[in-house]
Amino acid sequence: MSLKAAFIFIAQEGNPTIHHGLVETGSVSVGTYAVNSYTAAAELAKELVNEGFIAIELCGGFGIEGVAKVKQAVNDKIVVGVVRFDHHPGLGHISGDDVFE
Repeated sequence: MSLKAAFIFIAQEGNPTIHHGLVETGSVSVGTYAVNSYTAAAELAKELVNEGFIAIELCGGFGIEGVAKVKQAVNDKIVVGVVRFDHHPGLGHISGDDVFE
């Protein structure tokens, strides 16, 4: 069985039904998805659980509040990790908490 994981990044124009991709090797399958809000990330995370994903990594654009929202949405049914930038370079050196919700 291969590892089925997802990477979710946040961008103001992100739409996971349009902005997504999949990379598969013999042992790992990683889906990459763009979302435009913490709410969209939480909804996507619930869908990923239902699709059999076992891990989610959130981009550094997610602040503490965003990570908490995703973790709460999946209710410990999937592990959630995070890339951490306190001041994200792609967001004008501020936290996603100040931009997305």
